[in-house]
Amino acid sequence: MTRTLAATTAALLALTLAACSGDDEGSPGGDDSTPTEVLELAKTTLDETSGVQITLEADNLSSSVTGIRKATGVGVHPPAFEGSFDLSVNGIPATAEVIAVDGKVYAKNSLLLPQWTAIDPAQYGAPDPNQLMGEDAGFSSLLTATTDVEQGERVRGGEGNDEIFTSYTGTVPGDVVANIVPSAAGDFDASYTISEDGELREARLTGVFYEGDDDMTYTMTFDDYGTEKDIVAP
Repeated sequence: MTRTLAATTAALLALTLAACSGDDEGSPGGDDSTPTEVLELAKTTLDETSGVQITLEADNLSSSVTGIRKATGVGVHPPAFEGSFDLSVNGIPATAEVIAVDGKVYAKNSLLLPQWTAIDPAQYGAPDPNQLMGEDAGFSSLLTATTDVEQGERVRGGEGNDEIFTSYTGTVPGDVVANIVPSAAGDFDASYTISEDGELREARLTGVFYEGDDDMTYTMTFDDYGTEKDIVAP
């Protein structure tokens, strides 16, 4: 009986140690990395990938503002973007195909812009898609501008539930968020979901994006790291 009990105890101990080891492996940058170091790693990972699938979506855009409801598309390096923007122009919905490359932004809309036309996205309360993948003023710049960073829960997810994600929270100043949404002002609450490989998969920003409007949230997702696409001017 004593030998059986000892063997059982040893087996349980081995399983416990293995489970703990598995949790350590799920920490982005390693178990000893600080939350700030993890965000730095996530920035580097996003800056160095060839491209990603991007979505940006508002949870509740007021009908009184001109701004972006949703954007979907591919962002690549060197910084360029191809996709679509769903806009609200004084409460009137509008969807446009968008190509941004070599510092210029082109849009096409069946009603107002039937041909590809160079535009200034700031006139529509939209980000400059050329900047979205930039190292200094793009999505990745949010990560290293975040202060008071705290680590949250670690959960499983992804296809087949075989990935481990860790959440982080903090605060981002409005002048940095304004690189994404030009009219943003004040501090923003930020939350990030980062994979064990150091990939930023989701970012959520909450604050005042449009003057005179209430707090709202934009959620950004980043998938299919390593995407390759040749984006050219129309």
